[in-house]
Amino acid sequence: MPLELVEDAPGDPRNAKALAVASDLAYLPEAEAIEAYRTQLGLEARLISCDNTQAYVATNDKNIVVAFRGTESPTSLDGLKDVLLTDAVDLLIVPEGQIGTDFAAAGVGARFHLGFMTALAKIWDTLAPVVAEELKKEDRPLWLTGHSLGGALALLAGWRFHRQFVSVHQIYTFGAPMVGNLEATKAFDRELAGKIFRYVNSNDPVPKLPTISLVANDYGHCLQEVPLDELGGGSVLEMLKQVASKTVDGILNATIMDELWQQVMQRLGAHAIANYRTLLDTRFKDNA
Repeated sequence: MPLELVEDAPGDPRNAKALAVASDLAYLPEAEAIEAYRTQLGLEARLISCDNTQAYVATNDKNIVVAFRGTESPTSLDGLKDVLLTDAVDLLIVPEGQIGTDFAAAGVGARFHLGFMTALAKIWDTLAPVVAEELKKEDRPLWLTGHSLGGALALLAGWRFHRQFVSVHQIYTFGAPMVGNLEATKAFDRELAGKIFRYVNSNDPVPKLPTISLVANDYGHCLQEVPLDELGGGSVLEMLKQVASKTVDGILNATIMDELWQQVMQRLGAHAIANYRTLLDTRFKDNA
């Protein structure tokens, strides 16, 4: 039986389980993914791909799900380095151009991750019309989801849909990194109150990134964190703080970078979407 989305139950574990599957399937080759969305979730899926940014728009007569694909190799070092960390201290930016108009509403002090904003901008002009077309056919709840980088894009897309007067039902992210500074995330919490559910586990380092390479910047998370183990996020945060204490003016030199990535690699298996699915099943085993 296909997994279930429950429209009138924000944060329901059944929604989390179904959307974790949707996030997982987004990593599959296109033909396999389309078949799996149909058989496992009861959704007809369409791949939207622009450069290195991909998302599936998956629909049935009750729901529209947009599942952003995460980093191509989410459990490899090379798959995360370029996307999540940089030694550029100006990575938090004020978006410009068309995308900047939508994000300006977050407030004067709001800043966003350059790489994530660039990825969203590339796919938006193809993705947004497809979603609009589906909503025009039949008005249904719009769910946004993704793992790792995909979770970051799902959150940013939620804001942009909202600013373009498209109703976002709920957003579920799994192991997602931070997307902006505290002013930005406060705006998300205000404008999308009760709609964002950020699933994390303590051994996954990615939800604590990219803070460490940008300690001069004020990255933050949206409030609605859902821990999937007893420790919350403290254990990884302490590890990263130890590395951060060795930086000079917020810059990581090569030696510190190597140490950081050795620490991250020891925990990278915890970041896998398969691990998140297992944790969800364990914690919410009575919510089948």
